Amino acid sequence: METAAIILAAGAGTRMKSKKPKVAHEVLGRPLVRWVVEAARGAGADRLVTVVGHGREKVEPLVADTEVVVQREQRGTADAVLACKDALAGFDGSVAVLSGDCPLITADTIAALARAREEAGAAVAVLTMEMDDPFGYGRIVRDASGQVERIVEQKDATAEEAALTECNSGFYCFDALALFDALAQVGSDNAQGEFYLTDVIAISRAAGRPVVAVRAADPEECLGVNSRAQLAQATKAMQRRINDAHLAAGVTMTDPDTVWIGPDVTIERDVELLPGVMLMGATAIGEDSVVGPNTRLADTRVGRGCVIDETVAVEAVIDDGATCGPRAYLRPGAHLCEGAKAGTHVEIKKSTVGKGSKVPHLSYVGDATIGEGVNLGAGTITCNYDGAKKHATVIGDDVFVGSSTMLVAPVAIGEGAVIGAGSVITEDVSAGALGLGRARQVEKPGWVEAHHGE
Repeated sequence: METAAIILAAGAGTRMKSKKPKVAHEVLGRPLVRWVVEAARGAGADRLVTVVGHGREKVEPLVADTEVVVQREQRGTADAVLACKDALAGFDGSVAVLSGDCPLITADTIAALARAREEAGAAVAVLTMEMDDPFGYGRIVRDASGQVERIVEQKDATAEEAALTECNSGFYCFDALALFDALAQVGSDNAQGEFYLTDVIAISRAAGRPVVAVRAADPEECLGVNSRAQLAQATKAMQRRINDAHLAAGVTMTDPDTVWIGPDVTIERDVELLPGVMLMGATAIGEDSVVGPNTRLADTRVGRGCVIDETVAVEAVIDDGATCGPRAYLRPGAHLCEGAKAGTHVEIKKSTVGKGSKVPHLSYVGDATIGEGVNLGAGTITCNYDGAKKHATVIGDDVFVGSSTMLVAPVAIGEGAVIGAGSVITEDVSAGALGLGRARQVEKPGWVEAHHGE
């Protein structure tokens, strides 16, 4: 049977105290609503429909790969789902309704909810959770036979109902035809004056259609994000979930609580992550590499057997056996080839450092192509910007550059050349030559006494 998913992303989230819509806030670099979209897709949903409202101009780009429906007025969850009636006209299958501010929901749970509804031939399957402190949640009210009879919201609950601890998670799966028939009967006679989607349960029961409940194995999956504190709580929960998966796959973490890994990061076995590591975006780490401590990599590819120590790298490539840091910065376009080194206090931008070449310390390399077996002495700087344009530096294989050297681009250094320490090189240096570009040293004997003596 086909399954569609309606993702409710229209909530204002005023407690976030933010210019951004609630669902645009991020957990480990991914917006809240994208976590729900990916879970629905992972559960096998054939169609995804996202309902947007408040701040939709900022939400729509996040869900551009789904069918977007606008809820013109924020009149409650039933009204939000009803806005999808035209989009799902003629659809005859299961419709999962998901909250766009619940990033911890899993594909397995959504699939189990749809499966339970279909196997029971029910009008509705509702995901429930047992809560020690149920305050604020809708309560699941069962009949004498233990079947779900209705859901009552906190503000509408009697004292007896408020004492119930089985709560509504806000996740459902409906028979599509039964859903839209029932929505036409939902009213707004309640404390909020809103159209509650939860009323569909009682309406379905009154029509003689069965309603089933699926108990969430982990209530944390249903955590909604309505405040900064809850955003931090969800982020911490996702950190644990992702780290546990990597640990089980053969990654070593000295202190998992201090390691943060994004959902799209790939890490091979026998990688060691030291404290203070943050891996985000499409970062990939090859086996036997050691990363950290205090390292942040974003959209960076690291090969096998690398050592990345106290490094920030963004959109960089680090090949097998390369080393980086401590306190190195690889900016977009930086490429350390096999066995290359970027050492202490080194910044590299849009440059290739060839196989086995070294930039050991206190250097800036920008817009440069460096061959194999090159050594750049301490304090080497490629002067790539003339105030208007960027220019390239090309350094051939086996070049040795002395300390405190300025290479003023555009400039090329031939293979095997040696550049004397303290040089300012403004012209090309041919292969095998010694390049010097320093002022002649002058000594004036007795000058100090003559000028400062008594």
